[in-house]
Amino acid sequence: MKQLDTKLMHPAEQICVVISRIYRSGLTTTSGGNISVRDENGDIWITPGSVDKGSLTTKDIVCVKADGTVVGIHKPSSEYPFHKAIYEIRPHADAIIHAHPPALVSFSITKQIPNTNIIPQAKNVCGTIGFAPYDVPGSVDLGKKISSEFRKNPDYKAVIMENHGVVLCGDDLMDAYQRFETLEFCARTLINAKILGNPVYLTDKQIDRHEEAIPHNFPVFMNPSYPSDERAIRSQIVAIVRRACDQGLMISSYGTVSVRWRGNDFLITPPGVPRWDIEPHNIVQVKGGMVEAGKIPSRSVALHQAIYQSNPKINSIILTQPPHLMGFCTSGVKFNVRTIPESWILLKDVPTVAFGTQYENIQEIVESLKTRPAVLLENDSVIVTGDALLQTFDRLEVAEFSAKSLVMANSLGTLSPISDAEVEDLRIAFKVE
Repeated sequence: MKQLDTKLMHPAEQICVVISRIYRSGLTTTSGGNISVRDENGDIWITPGSVDKGSLTTKDIVCVKADGTVVGIHKPSSEYPFHKAIYEIRPHADAIIHAHPPALVSFSITKQIPNTNIIPQAKNVCGTIGFAPYDVPGSVDLGKKISSEFRKNPDYKAVIMENHGVVLCGDDLMDAYQRFETLEFCARTLINAKILGNPVYLTDKQIDRHEEAIPHNFPVFMNPSYPSDERAIRSQIVAIVRRACDQGLMISSYGTVSVRWRGNDFLITPPGVPRWDIEPHNIVQVKGGMVEAGKIPSRSVALHQAIYQSNPKINSIILTQPPHLMGFCTSGVKFNVRTIPESWILLKDVPTVAFGTQYENIQEIVESLKTRPAVLLENDSVIVTGDALLQTFDRLEVAEFSAKSLVMANSLGTLSPISDAEVEDLRIAFKVE
């Protein structure tokens, strides 16, 4: 998969990479949605109308010059008028994404705006969100209504479009894409939480405290070495992160993976690098409690270090936010893995700890992981551990599949879990400790 570097890639190439990700993630259809990028000359590069979104190439992307001249083999998207209108009132925005992702469409057709206080990072990524009334797609009037909504509040970088979808802008295309992906994730999480019970939101104060608690000043060591076993771990981490993105188990703005290297030294993913685009050189080495100079580790590095130091059998950790598991993390409903034998055998009973435990009482999480491989952290993430990274990823997949089954079963009737006696039979038959 191509890494998206907006500083080096041509606007047409950027658009093709992002529309491909959006399509493959099931967040748009063959004919739906459009993306544009404004370059330094003021020219607007935009997806064409009536061309398959699943197979776009750079030659398909249309350029609308600042003087209105159209260059390309296709016509620009019929939604070009509202792209142009948004750029006119957002001089610092150089990218726009419009699509019809299922969860956000659900909000648009019920005239609601997702409350992004459901997880800590979403408020900052998504910003304040507006709501534009319906009008005919591609019409000048629709462009006026959307631009009017953006004009209401200079902080708006996303607008829900009534009975239509969503439109988002960003400083560049990756900024807009992360906002789009995160907002749709919030919408999916909220819907899952509502199916299970009632969503529990974080207060602004809790989110601010979360940000303040994130460590920033790490002790560093110079001249790190990169022997072959260390480099192999970097490649493993990158492969699993990208696989998690492909499987819908991570989004660009969140997800941490670490692997024990030697003793209590380990390698961990960094913050600020979109998960789709992570490369081996981005991975951070943590040695003797210090970080290799010139790099910043995940904000959860202290938790990973504490887990490795207290649990010698744990050799890999994944923290992430799969949408169905997050339904349980944000609703207060117990995640009961006693659905099918595989789920309990791989996960045992999964506890939930309170939001804030990750920086106020790390030891509670550490102790929980001594007797079980996974923990849910309210309004934050799922923490999954294992002996090897592939085993940890398998457990993550099983946990999300179980959560999805439980969400779907909620509309069918009352859960009939595996009984205590049946669990004891599984414990003996499969030698579960």
